[in-house]
Amino acid sequence: MGDSSKIELAELYRDTRERLCSLVSGLDDVAHGTAVPACPGWAVRDVIAHLTAIVEDAIAGRLAGIPDDEFTAGQIARMADVPVTEMLDRWVAGAPQFEDTIQAFNVWPAVIDVATHEQDIRGAIGLPGARDCAAIRRCTPMLLDLLAPPIPVRIGTEDGDQVVGTGDQAELVLSTTRFEAFRWRMGRRSHTQLAAMDWSADPAPILGELTVFGPSPTDIVE
Repeated sequence: MGDSSKIELAELYRDTRERLCSLVSGLDDVAHGTAVPACPGWAVRDVIAHLTAIVEDAIAGRLAGIPDDEFTAGQIARMADVPVTEMLDRWVAGAPQFEDTIQAFNVWPAVIDVATHEQDIRGAIGLPGARDCAAIRRCTPMLLDLLAPPIPVRIGTEDGDQVVGTGDQAELVLSTTRFEAFRWRMGRRSHTQLAAMDWSADPAPILGELTVFGPSPTDIVE
């Protein structure tokens, strides 16, 4: 990707961060403690703790690649006694340097992560929105391109069709939406929900290939 894509990458992260900070800063302590079904074991405040800690860990040189569950649990524990307002302030303070880094090194996972967690929080508190935001519009085709099922699959969204997979078998067709594709690719749908999508035939042979994380152990309805 050229420089223009890198510049946009930082903008995608910043726009999502600013929107999420505004959303969460308007919530009370009860809402901050709301469980997030898309992130089992986490409350809203834990999602913000993770996003804040990612920025601080990256700046401090403690972050090497995508963090695993143990590393993420340590982030949550570290922030356990930090008020949400302070976490938001710390996220905002570190964000410019972090955004420069993701721009310079084309760190798409940072954008995917913050866009995913915005929707996780919105789903938890019942305030849907930003489903057509620039981050989801740009990240979804990339996430679909990374699919490598053992048979050809044609995925249709409002952006058109993307064909993934290889082989001589008949094409399996899925009719979905950009937002839904973003969510199921990131494991925010259950196995049952994945199987119930608008498939042209039985998707059982590829269901295990659809998600980057997960799938969710329970149905997630947003």
